[in-house]
Amino acid sequence: MKARRLPSAAAAAVVALAALQAQAIQRGDPQAGAERADECIACHGEGGNEPIDPTYPKIGGQHADYLMVMLERYRSGEIQHEIMTNIAEALSDREIRDLSAYFAAQDGDLHTPGRRLP
Repeated sequence: MKARRLPSAAAAAVVALAALQAQAIQRGDPQAGAERADECIACHGEGGNEPIDPTYPKIGGQHADYLMVMLERYRSGEIQHEIMTNIAEALSDREIRDLSAYFAAQDGDLHTPGRRLP
């Protein structure tokens, strides 16, 4: 019986490791995002919180998942915006993840209240 558990435990460890690696890949690299952020900063300001137009969102400190979804929606044409659609169309999946990670890591005015557990 112990012989069967060892392979099962090893298989579970391999699956867990693969999941962690996939999760790390999906998160993006904030440093790489910083190197690609000049176009974003031109409109959203340094750190993503000083937009040049009050109708542009503050993106610094925003959740990375939200930023990724929005960039993907601009890139696909689901959301049309004269500037954002053109910029997003030129971004790879990796660049979207990296930019999202970079802006999520910035200080921001966004606040998510703590979750209350029962």
